[in-house]
Amino acid sequence: MLQFITHHTDRYDEVTGTRAVLEGGCRWVQLRMKDASDEEVTAVGREVGALCRRFGATFLLDDRVHLVDELGADGVHLGKNDMPVAEARRLLGPGRLIGATANTFADIERAARAGADYIGLGPFRFTQTKRNLSPILGMEGYRDILARCRAAGIALPVVAIGGITAADVEAILATGVTGIALSGALLGATSPAEETRRIMTILNQHKQ
Repeated sequence: MLQFITHHTDRYDEVTGTRAVLEGGCRWVQLRMKDASDEEVTAVGREVGALCRRFGATFLLDDRVHLVDELGADGVHLGKNDMPVAEARRLLGPGRLIGATANTFADIERAARAGADYIGLGPFRFTQTKRNLSPILGMEGYRDILARCRAAGIALPVVAIGGITAADVEAILATGVTGIALSGALLGATSPAEETRRIMTILNQHKQ
């Protein structure tokens, strides 16, 4: 599973970046525009949502639960300072996806109890796209937290996030995570579509 998190760069905006990774085979997009107004998110979200539907990709909004229905999104991803998972579940009902950011095993336990569908666990290393960064986990942190999840019988999909590059993917997958979330590693590549293709190949080989 590869989740692309949108990010505005000098070369790509949210729409052109999304198109490139979808062309490369990614089928999971999270529209993240932390500092934008609802109007800006709605305008961009219509275009990104249309692209996701055309490619058969899952389309999530970062944080903005109140825009899910309007944009026809498949659900939301909630950071630790966003709306609580249980409240989002009450508002969105059982049919929408809810992802929750976690930095510790206790975070995962809480999110699982509250009705999250998957966990974004990180950060793996320092990342420029995130303010107020939680403690860095590294490989050891993933191994430890995933072992505790298995021991506790928590089987939620766990997506590794935060400063991950293509060179890290195989080693991170070996810790037991279900997938990875990327932003800068794709958009900073010479060809984001080609880089996406390369990473999808690694992910598919790991599944076999």
